[in-house]
Amino acid sequence: MQINATAMTAMSNWMNNSAQNVANVNTEKYNATQTTITNQDNAVVAQSRKSTNGTDLATEFTDQIAIDKSFEANADTIKTQDEMLGSLLDMKA
Repeated sequence: MQINATAMTAMSNWMNNSAQNVANVNTEKYNATQTTITNQDNAVVAQSRKSTNGTDLATEFTDQIAIDKSFEANADTIKTQDEMLGSLLDMKA
């Protein structure tokens, strides 16, 4: 469950960076923030860095769809784990 929670935090950071890139698409001399997701010691981590390029809207929008689906999948996994643990506790009690 902890891995899913850290993944959701990483996806949230990525979505925030992507939203900021989209919001600043017309800002002069704005350098977009690129985010990569990595797995470090059984934790999902978002690493961000400024790029030398502006914002590519097509990439940002497709990334946002992928982030949304990934966040949803992690939330569903946590919900299922919670339901299973609840059922197990009900059987023991």
